[in-house]
Amino acid sequence: MTLVGKTIQIYLPEGNPRGLKLAEITSRTVQALLIPRSKLDVAQKRQELQGVGVYMLFGTLETKESKPLCYIGEAENCAVRLGQHNRSKDFWTHAVVLISKTYYFTKTHIKYLEWFCYERAIKANRYILENGNTPNKPHVSEPVEADLHDNFETIQILVSTLGYPVFDEIHKPAKKDLVFCKGKLAEARGEYTEEGLIVFAGSKANLEITQSAQAWIANMRQELLEKGILTQAETTLEFVENHSFNKPSTAAMIILGRQANGWLEWKYADGRTLDEVKRNNTDEI
Repeated sequence: MTLVGKTIQIYLPEGNPRGLKLAEITSRTVQALLIPRSKLDVAQKRQELQGVGVYMLFGTLETKESKPLCYIGEAENCAVRLGQHNRSKDFWTHAVVLISKTYYFTKTHIKYLEWFCYERAIKANRYILENGNTPNKPHVSEPVEADLHDNFETIQILVSTLGYPVFDEIHKPAKKDLVFCKGKLAEARGEYTEEGLIVFAGSKANLEITQSAQAWIANMRQELLEKGILTQAETTLEFVENHSFNKPSTAAMIILGRQANGWLEWKYADGRTLDEVKRNNTDEI
């Protein structure tokens, strides 16, 4: 899919860049409202939340490298529903509500979008979904389904722009963009992106950790094992799925089982380090 430019307007109702945000693609009818939990009382008074919509609740686990959490739902009155979640769910810090500026969405439309958003979030596998039940797919006509898929494309862009890439799948890059981290039995492939260092499924990490390694390396490895992101083989640990690390060095230390500078350990196929290509302004690969 070829990406094309988009114009997105973000309005700050309070003038506070950390407060409420209203986002929209100027040529589309879907609008997104980002709500910090501390501003829920303010948001509930806004007209946008008084009708039907699809919403997502976002939060994080205590460990920085764990997958963040997301709950996907729909409501006939989003203000009331978010108030209920404010009393019943502890994990979330922000909500994103998606509505139609033209009041096009019906109850059936938002139930379909809830189901489709849930399915796409499962496929992307970037967030741990907190939904207790899997949303059901309602019946809609073929033309309506096509329109709702078009609405979802707008939803995906807006939610990701607001900082929550819950629907964005991680795809392996072209060979020229791959980076490698190797040492002893470790052999990992990844990509350096705007989100950090993504280690791809199938990558292998050293099983043993050196005595000089900091304790958090073993703790994080154990957490990744418990969450099923890593699995133990006879002589290595293997990544079962793609996983994004905030920093190249964090990824390198988990893979090598020792202290490491990821900017030097991650290398392109031609031997240049991540440091040479991304920090020293050398020619592009």
